[in-house]
Amino acid sequence: MLFILKKNLFKSRKINFKNYRIIFKIKNFFKTIVKNQKKIYNIQANKKEKTKINRHKDIKRIKIRKKIKVERVVKMYKLLAIDLDGTMLNTYGEVSEKTKRVLQEANKIGAEVVISSGRTIDSIRNIAEEVSATKYTIAGNGALLYDLQNNKVMYEKYISKQKALKIIKICDENSIMYSVYTDKTIVAHFLKYNILYYYKENIKKPQSKKTSITLVQDIYDYVRNMQDENVMKIFICDKHKSIFNSITKKIKGSIEDIEILDVSHMSRKIIVNGSKEVPLEYFYTEITESDTDKWNALEYLLKKLNISKDEVISIGDNVNDIKMVENAGLGIAMKGSTPKLISVADYVTEEDNNHDGVANALEKYLL
Repeated sequence: MLFILKKNLFKSRKINFKNYRIIFKIKNFFKTIVKNQKKIYNIQANKKEKTKINRHKDIKRIKIRKKIKVERVVKMYKLLAIDLDGTMLNTYGEVSEKTKRVLQEANKIGAEVVISSGRTIDSIRNIAEEVSATKYTIAGNGALLYDLQNNKVMYEKYISKQKALKIIKICDENSIMYSVYTDKTIVAHFLKYNILYYYKENIKKPQSKKTSITLVQDIYDYVRNMQDENVMKIFICDKHKSIFNSITKKIKGSIEDIEILDVSHMSRKIIVNGSKEVPLEYFYTEITESDTDKWNALEYLLKKLNISKDEVISIGDNVNDIKMVENAGLGIAMKGSTPKLISVADYVTEEDNNHDGVANALEKYLL
């Protein structure tokens, strides 16, 4: 543009001091523009460089924070007490691959995984191996604390034979479905409800890892003649709530010093029969000796391991998990848990047991 202006001025043959002055001003004007553009470019380049540097610093800070957080959390939580049915297991009674991986990672960083369930020892053992929980387990809702590596009972709270026989007699007289969980097997009349569920689970397992089920005609007679077995709990169930409630009232009114689980909702599970999925739904309760609780057994273990309750994460879904979740350093309730448990939990998972609720919670608070 400056060249064109010069050319036009020479063509006009009116080159004088005034014209040169104009050219000089225009030339300076364009120099100023170029200079300002360079400044703007340099400022923008500096900003980009600073942003890049700051981004690197932020990433570094985040990594440091994460490292500090992991070190702090790992140091804080040394034991994970986790329920099985409705918590670690999905509706089909399986542990997802993600949950297995997360629990194995937790074990690697020094967190002891302890399954805390209402199941029997042999029913827990196979699952414990899948998730690296091979040292200790709590069975029968706290009736038994067991050393899996040494096959040794560490703590027990069995129902006396006398009480167990009284409960069995009431159930027989009222023709209600029940089963007796001993420290060696589950004793039942036939395959129905919870017994059918365990039976279907057994089909997928090798003989050495099956849940022991003993079907007998007379449970009262079996228990009366037991020699080397002890009763952990008695499981009572029925699909009709009114019948179920009347039996539990009779038991409460006639037998002292027992714990009756106050379950307000139905058990809902699924079994696969051929190509069909069959729902199993029933009301139930579990009867144990008085002062039997998962937390009591867990507290005994914590003393043995010199671990404080603040260093424990407990995860559950039902009323038999209330004390365990309430007393832990971090108490977690599964999505869809009974309201009583949710009311005492520190955190409720965003996903349920069918969508890796346990794994996602541990990733958030531990890993």
